[in-house]
Amino acid sequence: MNSPFQHEPGAATGPVPPPECPAHGLVASTGPGGLRRLFGPEAEGDPAALYDKLRAEHGTVAPVLMHGDVPAWLVLGHSENLHMTRTPSQFSRDSRRWRALQDGSVAPDHPLAPIFTWQPVCSFAEGATHERLRGAVTDSMARIDTRGVRRHINRYSNRLVNEFCQGGRAELVSQFAERLPMMVMCAIVGMPEDYSERLVEAARDLTRGTETAIASNEFLVGALNRLVERRRAVPADGFATWLVEHPAGLTDKEVVEHLRVVLFVAYETTTNLIANVLRMVLTDPRFRARLSGGHMTVPEAVEQTLWDEPPFTSVLGRWAVGDTELGGQQIKAGDALIVGIAPANTDPVVRPDLKANMEGNRAHLAFSSGPHECPGQDIGRAIADVGVDALLMRLPDLELSVEESELRWVGNFVSRHLVELPARFAPSPQQEVEADPPNSTRRRSDSDWEVSSPAAPRDTTAVPTGHAPAGVRTADPIAAPEESVVVPAQRTGPGRIWRAVARWWNGH
Repeated sequence: MNSPFQHEPGAATGPVPPPECPAHGLVASTGPGGLRRLFGPEAEGDPAALYDKLRAEHGTVAPVLMHGDVPAWLVLGHSENLHMTRTPSQFSRDSRRWRALQDGSVAPDHPLAPIFTWQPVCSFAEGATHERLRGAVTDSMARIDTRGVRRHINRYSNRLVNEFCQGGRAELVSQFAERLPMMVMCAIVGMPEDYSERLVEAARDLTRGTETAIASNEFLVGALNRLVERRRAVPADGFATWLVEHPAGLTDKEVVEHLRVVLFVAYETTTNLIANVLRMVLTDPRFRARLSGGHMTVPEAVEQTLWDEPPFTSVLGRWAVGDTELGGQQIKAGDALIVGIAPANTDPVVRPDLKANMEGNRAHLAFSSGPHECPGQDIGRAIADVGVDALLMRLPDLELSVEESELRWVGNFVSRHLVELPARFAPSPQQEVEADPPNSTRRRSDSDWEVSSPAAPRDTTAVPTGHAPAGVRTADPIAAPEESVVVPAQRTGPGRIWRAVARWWNGH
């Protein structure tokens, strides 16, 4: 079979506007060779319809055009995505293998360069390098005290609700969903709390390609450089210190880049997840009725949302190590492939009825799969679980204040952002922000992130001793001299369950 990519990228169309640019309204839905574009009004306005067309035309793996009419393969099938993500010997995460980069077809200033440009982080590494870097990340995440983090999530959620609860109206994307994840992640990483608001603004810039995106990235990298330099000199409990001190011996640049990826990905995915869960709660009467009636827990609602509206719709990418076949298509060495998260979640083979309840089923690809599956997914789940639960507990009569048809999204083929989610409710008084998380009286294992989810069998072996005191306060010179930051209580090492998860993440 001949390759469908017979044209020179961009030759027929010239420069293409960056993602989310208003000029997308002028972009046709198809490009050279009749291939469908993953950008422009049709693709970004109704991606599900585009996936259906591609599936009908090409099957489970479809040739498509990215920005600049750069060719790639969009993997639509659930099993094909699993095979691709779980077989790094055939499909590598190292973007330097991309033939379009090697021959200059893709310029360094391509709109998607921040996504595919190789960096010294585990998500771009394979083999021994991946094991070293990924091991440092998973080991450090295993040291996070889950109960301490849940207290932070609940405290920050209540603080945010206090800012608007007396007014009877709120815009839940900008006032809640966009702010909560960064507040929590700053505490986990060890950044001063005062940084969270500025980092939210920086993350908005980085995800939406604004004119100040470069300056925002410089601010983020500068703050992380100062944090890493300080933690080399004065260690303190927190994710940054654990990366710095890990036996894998990460360089300062490697630590900074991993912290940047962790903050960015956690912000992007968890913001979208919270916004999508709240939208489903406010717009689907059956969903809200089951939730309020006790027939569905918030974690189950989160899991259903991960099937229907995953935070990332697709991810670039994988690059073919050699000539191979996938889904009946002949893939050439150096071809780019896109992990189709949203289309895989709606694959008719695994979901013949899209309205069917997926309760208890975690076969979705919202966090990818294989050795590069998101290592922080349970942190994201916890932020969404506790955050949404705290919001609904405080404002049980929350309802959408506009027609559902008025809601708008912006985005590109990587993700869709709900622009606004205006809501109204009966005004209520402010509350103590230090209150315990909902249902906190139930006994739980320290390693149980999803505390209100139906529990699968878990290892009940006692966790190691040596916990630091809860709410350890550490002065941090990154903050103003009179300021200090409260970090979650930490434990000294992973329990058996975390070691098992780490082995599974690494494919053992």
